[in-house]
Amino acid sequence: MAVTHLKKRRVGVLMGGLSREREISLRSGRNCLEALKRLGYDAVGIDVGRDLARVLNDRGVEVAFLALHGRYGEDGCVQGLLELMDIPYTGSRVAASALAMNKVLSKEVALQNQVPTPAFVCPGGGEGNGAKTGEAGEGLRFPVMVKPREEGSSLGVVKVDAPGELAAAVEEVRRGYGELLVEEFVDGTEVTVGLLERAGKLQALPVLQLEPRSGFYDFDAKYREGMTDFILPAEIPPETAARCQELAMRVHRAIGCRGFSRVDFLVDAGGEPWFTEINTLPGMTDTSDLPAQAREVGIGYDELVETMLASALLP
Repeated sequence: MAVTHLKKRRVGVLMGGLSREREISLRSGRNCLEALKRLGYDAVGIDVGRDLARVLNDRGVEVAFLALHGRYGEDGCVQGLLELMDIPYTGSRVAASALAMNKVLSKEVALQNQVPTPAFVCPGGGEGNGAKTGEAGEGLRFPVMVKPREEGSSLGVVKVDAPGELAAAVEEVRRGYGELLVEEFVDGTEVTVGLLERAGKLQALPVLQLEPRSGFYDFDAKYREGMTDFILPAEIPPETAARCQELAMRVHRAIGCRGFSRVDFLVDAGGEPWFTEINTLPGMTDTSDLPAQAREVGIGYDELVETMLASALLP
């Protein structure tokens, strides 16, 4: 999709924000801002705060490029404000953003669309897969992962090896992050699939295998250089890679995502991919997954950013 006419309009790169992923968002945003300037766009950086509406007006922003991560930016809040202000923006709209950010609801959508996802419970009730609700760990096989429902970058995730350790872990995560889920641990290969809409077609990028040197793909492993080895394309059978790509596109479409996303899986010893989460605003730092996947098919960083900008024009 041609976006050259957007060079006549001011593009605001929204970054920073109010989430725990603020510093990562600033890194993503600065990279994207530099790319847009190299491409000849009238682009300005916007550090998102609670005065965002005023700042957008003051800076004359006509199109928003979203480089936000986490709550209040990736969850539909900013998207809703931009729609009220009639400012086109990149990426998924309000409903899809909110749905994707909530790990429980996105897993429910996956199950409804025949996409395997690890069994889980929601301590204290709420959503859950059928009978798997109620007490923490009820009906699950250990080890398990305790996760905040609405955080990214593996923030707050705790692995629990035995039932006797679970109550303390649940309390720790609840105290720090609020609502949570407890999910069966899948001992497998961590992979991710980037998706791009180009020329009206959803394209699955090569599957990326992640090998954290610490053994766990946590916040540091994601964003500290040298902490994780990227294997691209992933060292999995071609048929498994193809299934990961097909399932990723199925989740993207079912949730209603727009423009681009990144979908994460764990591939077990039998070659079965298990969906864990979908990111509607993937990282764009020097160590991020999506730019590496795009490079593998000949899409450079600047071209990737311009493709993402084009999503602001999608219906």
